[in-house]
Amino acid sequence: MAPDLDQYAATADLYDFVQPYRERLDIGFFVEAATDAGGPVLELGCGTGRVLIPTARAGITITGLDASPCMLAVCRNRLGDEPEGVTSRVTIVHADMRSFKIAKTFTLVTIPFRPFQHLLTTDDQLACLACIRRHLAGGGHLVFDVFNPMLEALVNGPFGEELDAEPEFTMPDGRRVIRRRKSARPDRFQQIGEHELIYDVTYPDGREERLVHAFALRYFFRFEIEHLLGRAGFAVEQIYSGFDKRPYGSTYPGELIVVARRA
Repeated sequence: MAPDLDQYAATADLYDFVQPYRERLDIGFFVEAATDAGGPVLELGCGTGRVLIPTARAGITITGLDASPCMLAVCRNRLGDEPEGVTSRVTIVHADMRSFKIAKTFTLVTIPFRPFQHLLTTDDQLACLACIRRHLAGGGHLVFDVFNPMLEALVNGPFGEELDAEPEFTMPDGRRVIRRRKSARPDRFQQIGEHELIYDVTYPDGREERLVHAFALRYFFRFEIEHLLGRAGFAVEQIYSGFDKRPYGSTYPGELIVVARRA
């Protein structure tokens, strides 16, 4: 996604209140990876700081990069509530993950919660990986996750249906929000799925609004990822099926979590 096209403009302020995101188990995994690396860390697709801020709280110097000005605005607001000891460790960069230039190198680059899947073509994926490699110190690591495709869902759907509502959440300004999801039939030749996150918002005065965040994701299979990383100059060290580091294949479909070293 180019930096001037902000698909999160209407929903960025809702992101941190969505229950599945609040309960996601990846934060501890990525904070541990950052602590083991010792910093500095570069996080691509840092968004509202969901992973970035806990990493900085753990004492790690971290740069967060994102293409969405609206998500970064939320991140900066959240950082405003943190003590100086945390904020002094954080640098925010508004840039495209395919073409960024930062005047330093990092011991670790992370891409938490699937931003890599927004890169729909092999050229874009390789451009991103080339940028990452240029910014990694010798022997540095890349850690990221993508979803592991469930073959039954790719074949049978459901497609075009609004799925069951997630638990309602309430915003600080009193708005009540219910989120649903919808997926179009995937393009199985391009390995791209069209998705919608649908937010039904009720204001304190009773007014109702529906916000729709539509986006496309490229899905990957395990050996495709390994081949892509090999082409880009990385050596895969670990592939996990869960953020508790259970081995790939021990859970279906599980996650597809990759630890790769700059070769």
